[in-house]
Amino acid sequence: MTGKQSGHTELIPLDGIQAMDADSLAEVGVFLDPSKRSATYVLRNNHLLSLQSEEEGLELLSISEALQKYPSLLEKYYFSAVPANTNDITRKAAALETPEGFFLRVREGAKVELPCQAGLYIQESGLSQLVHNVIILEDNAELQLITGCVSHQQVLKGVHHAITEQYIGRNASLTSNMVHSWGPEVTVRPHAGTVVDEDGIFVNNYISLRPAGDIISNPNTWLNGKGAAARYQTVILGSERSKIVSGGNVYLNAEGTSAELAHRGVSTGGVLLQQGLLVGNAPCRGHVDCAGMLLDTDGEGYVESTPGIRALHPLAILSHEASIGKISPEQVEYLQSRGIEEREAISMIIRGFLDADIEGLGQELDARIGEIAELAGHGE
Repeated sequence: MTGKQSGHTELIPLDGIQAMDADSLAEVGVFLDPSKRSATYVLRNNHLLSLQSEEEGLELLSISEALQKYPSLLEKYYFSAVPANTNDITRKAAALETPEGFFLRVREGAKVELPCQAGLYIQESGLSQLVHNVIILEDNAELQLITGCVSHQQVLKGVHHAITEQYIGRNASLTSNMVHSWGPEVTVRPHAGTVVDEDGIFVNNYISLRPAGDIISNPNTWLNGKGAAARYQTVILGSERSKIVSGGNVYLNAEGTSAELAHRGVSTGGVLLQQGLLVGNAPCRGHVDCAGMLLDTDGEGYVESTPGIRALHPLAILSHEASIGKISPEQVEYLQSRGIEEREAISMIIRGFLDADIEGLGQELDARIGEIAELAGHGE
């Protein structure tokens, strides 16, 4: 689907997006070849740039058009998983007459083979971006979503606020891959809420390639159906002067639910606060794993890990672990003895650390982990 959208100028086809914009989007895994994606949404600054969707069983609209087309959406889903009165950001979003963001629905039984993608792009320095996304997977549906959030390489300052509400039906499966790449003075505040029904599966992979100056991410997930499961996997590079808080609260509310929060972070001068809380309200299983690596930062950066578990049911089985370490000189020397240069050896060690227990990212997102290792290994 291309053409005019209500309240917008005419949209640009994917092959008409400028090379400068395409390069920035590709940096976070958003590719403009329609043969590789089931659907594509691109927001540049605060204006919908392009929208393409032809996949049967998948519906992708701007959020403003969806609210006009489906009035019941406002009542049932909109500001349900993330309440409008949460804070000043959500109150501002709720007051917008024409919100920006996307509405994505996968109909019952549809199993979308190619990933759907959304690119949220800041092209102008000093700009404030506010989006609201609603994602619905009906019963027995399956989807992989790639959300790439990026500022142009020359953009140093900006603000990105995003509200994302996700609803996963019975026996449905959503794998959400989010890749961030920001300027050094960008402020990022994502607000996410996910509700998972019986036997539903939610996998969230978050990768921060170029860290913003200030990020606080603390998504909430409610496992409300029997046998529902959630897994958060986070890979972050904290470079000089950045401050990143990565958390996540998962409420295991039904029998047989399970959850895992896995954080992997490398600091080359930034502050990384790794958090996470599992709340067991029923017979369930869950684990929080926070692991950090601190490179030589001259005392400016640090890693702090505070995994949390809370059992409110006698049959809730929850556990946590945290570790912070450094690169062993013996490891580097061993690789050097095999003819590998020092910088490459350091990158290889970091890559192995970040890869630990990370599955299902796919070739494109896996390459982003390699880029983080390369940057960290070179001390940039």
